[in-house]
Parts: sequence; C-alpha cells; structure tokens
Amino acid sequence: MNWERIEGNWKQLKGKVIEQWGQLTDDDLDVIAGKREQLAGKLQERYGLAKDEAERQVKSWEDGYKDTDVR
Repeated sequence: MNWERIEGNWKQLKGKVIEQWGQLTDDDLDVIAGKREQLAGKLQERYGLAKDEAERQVKSWEDGYKDTDVR
C-alpha cells in the first residue's frame, strides 16, 4: 500500500496504528492525520527514538500493509 492510500484511509487504519504503537493517543492520531512525517515525529517523541529508527519502524509498518485492501 502506498502512503497516499494510507493517508486516504487513515480513519480506518488508526486502530492498526494503535496496535503497533500503543503509546500514541487519539489526539496524536488526529495531529498525524495520515502524514508519514508526522507519524515518524510522534514516534520519536513518544518512544524516544532516533529519527532513523522511527523512519525504519514506519517503513516496516507501511510494508506490512502494501497488499491490504482497506475500504
């Protein structure tokens, strides 16, 4: 799934994001609003990750949903 599809289906994917990163709040998800850079930034903030590690985790999560058909 490309990031444009993730962004477009953000409301449906919020639960999956919380499953992956339980320290993110509903308010965080509203701020992120499907933006990849915002997600990586919130991961850095909440989990104390380096930028490279946050980006790696986002990429790994994104890759896990490449073939997902979210409607």
